[in-house]
Amino acid sequence: MSQTIRFPEILDIARRDGKVTVEHLAEHLGVTLQTIRRDLSELADAGKLERVHGGAVLPSGTVNIAYEERRRLNADNKTAMAKACAAMIPQDCAIFLNIGTSTEAVATELLHHRNLMVVTNNMNVANILTRNPDCEVIVTGGSLRQSDGGLTGDITTSTIRQFKFDIGVIGCSAIDTDGDILDFDLQEVGVSQTILRQSRRTMLISDHTKFKRKAPARIESLSAIDVFFTDAPVAPSLAKRCAQWDTQISVSRA
Repeated sequence: MSQTIRFPEILDIARRDGKVTVEHLAEHLGVTLQTIRRDLSELADAGKLERVHGGAVLPSGTVNIAYEERRRLNADNKTAMAKACAAMIPQDCAIFLNIGTSTEAVATELLHHRNLMVVTNNMNVANILTRNPDCEVIVTGGSLRQSDGGLTGDITTSTIRQFKFDIGVIGCSAIDTDGDILDFDLQEVGVSQTILRQSRRTMLISDHTKFKRKAPARIESLSAIDVFFTDAPVAPSLAKRCAQWDTQISVSRA
């Protein structure tokens, strides 16, 4: 099958499923893995797709990816980042975990921590941590987003302001080249800003694909983060800024 035939087929599958994987495309199109990797790289160079580990996704622009799709994307590296994050969370502390698939991965890695108080506006995080009998889970309340189990709004931020957390762990939708942390939902931005203000130590967990995405609402700068967990080295210019801000960068890959 020629490249002129493969490209439209690859894009059709990406539009239908939200992503494509190298192995599935190679089997579906009857070509080698190397051929598909080359095709995806060329489509990414043309702006038709965005490369991710093991495949590619449609360019995000200013539209968020469906939650179930976000959960599957880059799952192995999210687990590696979550392990690194959980390793920096001590026993016997109070933490906040916000909305996101990466924070859900952190929750899973906290199942064997002792004497934790976890406050969350993420129903999925709360459900995960019910499996840890030595963890007190407090759910903030607020307006429930059925798409991802997130709670937002004035009730959420009001609840958060009643606490002072040892550690606040947040995710985001995008990170700008200047280090600004971005999201799509203004209410979620307000929640994240409140978490950062109410936390003695702040952590951001976000994979490298967030540097390829754009979102309109600013949460904060990486300068407000103590430890940034990601899965690939950041651009040298941003790494230099992080060093100036005393923002530690932790890189973990599967």
